[in-house]
Amino acid sequence: MSLELLNAGLAREVADLHREGRAKAAERVIVDYLPASGDRGPRYKLAGSPLQFIRMNSNSYLSLSHHPQVLAAADEATHRYGAGPGAVRFIDGTFAAHVELEERIASFTGRPAAKIFNSAYTTNLGLALALQNQRTFWIGDQLNHNCIIRAMRIAHVPSHQKAIFKHNDMADLRRCIESVPEGIERVIVIFDGVFSMRGDYAPIAEINAVLEPHRQRFAEGLVTVVDDSHGVGAYGATGRGTEEICGARVDISVGTFGKAFGVNGGFVAASAEVIEAVRQKADTYIYTNPLSVADCAAAKAAVDVADSEEGLARLANVRARIRQFRSGLARLGCESINGVHPVTPLMVRDTEKTRAMVDGFSAGGVLVVGLNFPVVPDGDQCIRFQINAAHTEADVDQVLGVLEDLL
Repeated sequence: MSLELLNAGLAREVADLHREGRAKAAERVIVDYLPASGDRGPRYKLAGSPLQFIRMNSNSYLSLSHHPQVLAAADEATHRYGAGPGAVRFIDGTFAAHVELEERIASFTGRPAAKIFNSAYTTNLGLALALQNQRTFWIGDQLNHNCIIRAMRIAHVPSHQKAIFKHNDMADLRRCIESVPEGIERVIVIFDGVFSMRGDYAPIAEINAVLEPHRQRFAEGLVTVVDDSHGVGAYGATGRGTEEICGARVDISVGTFGKAFGVNGGFVAASAEVIEAVRQKADTYIYTNPLSVADCAAAKAAVDVADSEEGLARLANVRARIRQFRSGLARLGCESINGVHPVTPLMVRDTEKTRAMVDGFSAGGVLVVGLNFPVVPDGDQCIRFQINAAHTEADVDQVLGVLEDLL
């Protein structure tokens, strides 16, 4: 049968990924969650292992996915409206829960309007489709996430209408904006807020300063877009992310409910005009069912918790644990990349050593992610730790103890 031939071809392609070091490891399956107890935070059990694990590889920075308020909201909405929407948004698939979440995240980010998607990935794809036309030029950071790169491709941005600047290099950004050709009417400068492999962030104030002399140069504007999926909710004095850290704003903000807020889904927040264009033009919004009402209600509840005294206390614990962990890395003589974000990389700079250390952490009851070439440049191999609000002082001490044994 023809599928047998396809199977053979795909097997060869996957084998090539393994030889190139780009294949994903087998997926570990979480089979149980053990709530916090005493001086220790939650633990997780994996299929086939008797150990109880600390998760140092979770994006759930505020640890809200088990919050009673979040769970209750999801349950109530499901029983009221049902498990699924039954249609896309423009064919009566819009429920009150969708609108309420959009209004809540617009308020949280300080924008007039917002539109929600199934993920931040599909949000970026849809936003690019809404913004792109034949007179649009795109400028992006060299280390932008795959979804931004893919968004430009799906929007059919031609190679002569885009430019890439070196990571956080303002001189190179200036070169890019000064080199925009004649005839361009709309320029989009797009970048991650937090660069998830490194934990560093875009210097928004400096970016704005570079762009300011060119703001009136283009008939349809020079617009900044940040994908702050790892930033919003996760850091800043009140959890407003990279904009709050930098004390500066962008024009359009993309984010997710699947990281700091601990639920699911993505969003774009901007002017009412941008959001209506997204609603009219973004294929990844128009032609797919929306988030379930359970996701929406849970995400709204999570934003409410984040935007409360409890949320501030959770952020304070995250900051304390980051300081504790970074202090421990320094004490052990380990190299990291400076930053204030929960993503804290341990620079190993060797593929085999990285793999061995990841296995060693697992044997010690700690789940971490190793990043090897070509996922990161050769020489930048590292282990990514992610601090979250459920981690306790004892948890971080345990992780540092495992690291000390491995060293």
